Amino acid sequence: MRRKREYIPSSASFADSKPHFEILDGLRGAAALMVVWYHVFEGFAFAGGTAIDTFNHGHLAVDFFFMLSGFVISYAYDDRWKPYFFFHRKSLTLGSFFKRRLIRLHPMIVMGAVIGVITFLIQGGVKWDGTETPMPWVFIAMLLTMLFIPAYPGANYDVRGNGEMYSLNGPAWSLFFEYIGNIIYALFIRRISYRALALLVIVTGCAWSCFAISNISGYDMLGVGWTLDVVNFCGGLLRMLFPFTLGMLMARSYNPISIPGIFWISIAILFGLFSLPFIPATIVDPAPTISFNSAFELFAIIFVFPWIIWFSAGGNLSNTFSRRVCKFLGDLSYPLYVVHYPVMYLFYAWLIQTEQYTLAETWPVVLIVFSLNIILAYLCLKLYDEPIRRWLAKTFIK
Repeated sequence: MRRKREYIPSSASFADSKPHFEILDGLRGAAALMVVWYHVFEGFAFAGGTAIDTFNHGHLAVDFFFMLSGFVISYAYDDRWKPYFFFHRKSLTLGSFFKRRLIRLHPMIVMGAVIGVITFLIQGGVKWDGTETPMPWVFIAMLLTMLFIPAYPGANYDVRGNGEMYSLNGPAWSLFFEYIGNIIYALFIRRISYRALALLVIVTGCAWSCFAISNISGYDMLGVGWTLDVVNFCGGLLRMLFPFTLGMLMARSYNPISIPGIFWISIAILFGLFSLPFIPATIVDPAPTISFNSAFELFAIIFVFPWIIWFSAGGNLSNTFSRRVCKFLGDLSYPLYVVHYPVMYLFYAWLIQTEQYTLAETWPVVLIVFSLNIILAYLCLKLYDEPIRRWLAKTFIK
């Protein structure tokens, strides 16, 4: 039997929004913190020229975000496209949907570009190989990032020279695919039946599994999509589509089931899952033909993430502390994800300069970087993101 959920306003809400899943909001924020933690160890690997050897599967937080987005978007909007019984007109138009999504997502993308330029100039305005980037290309890169136009590998506006879609703010690549997912949902997915959606999930799941397990990217993991070559674009599209549509399928058939303490249980499961060791193919098969590490990560996406989302969506928070934690993490999650990586670029440059590649050597700086990201994200949320979204919603949403 469905239980009535108490509504707690979220910074993501419009005036006519449905109640949010408060635990899912909190988990999104917890996963964003785990992304920052993962990028700390990515920095050690990048600066030292090695593979990531701690918190090995933290990149799966992106796949978790995709599934959460699919679930929440389907829950929030599916029944709002239906025509009114008497007037035969839609309660939500394509234009209204896209305006809502742009207002929700794009202000922080602009802010991420601005912070990216600032940190790039603080770093010295040079590429990773030490060559100087002409200033006009830096500001062209900022403008194109604000307009969300990705860079192709080797483009003059790839100012760091690392082949990232958005070299001023690397993780914005996932938001590029998030935008694509929103467009596909509005134009196509919302119109199809439950069975057709289930078939789409199966097709995208099989395609993504074949791509990942056969190690087409050569990464031996699911961390694909960050650069604009053919393999990464196709892989990134599949990486988004499968969990995104699976989340929507879950939302269409969802019936809440409550498990006491599910918020903290889910955080522990995510952190433990992301911390498990990397699985080298040669340990399992002396002559590897498949990526066993990717197979493990697919297992997490197919079985663990849906379990977490399903039971967390139906959970209740029994005390004020947990509710406040969920509210804070939910509000912080998107700004933190968007603004943290420009700060990490400075951290990476410092690691290269000092030649320190372990947590034991750098933990005071790591603590400062981690705290600075949270403070910066909170300031962006309260002083920029929330006010500008309120103004945009009041101005453009009828």
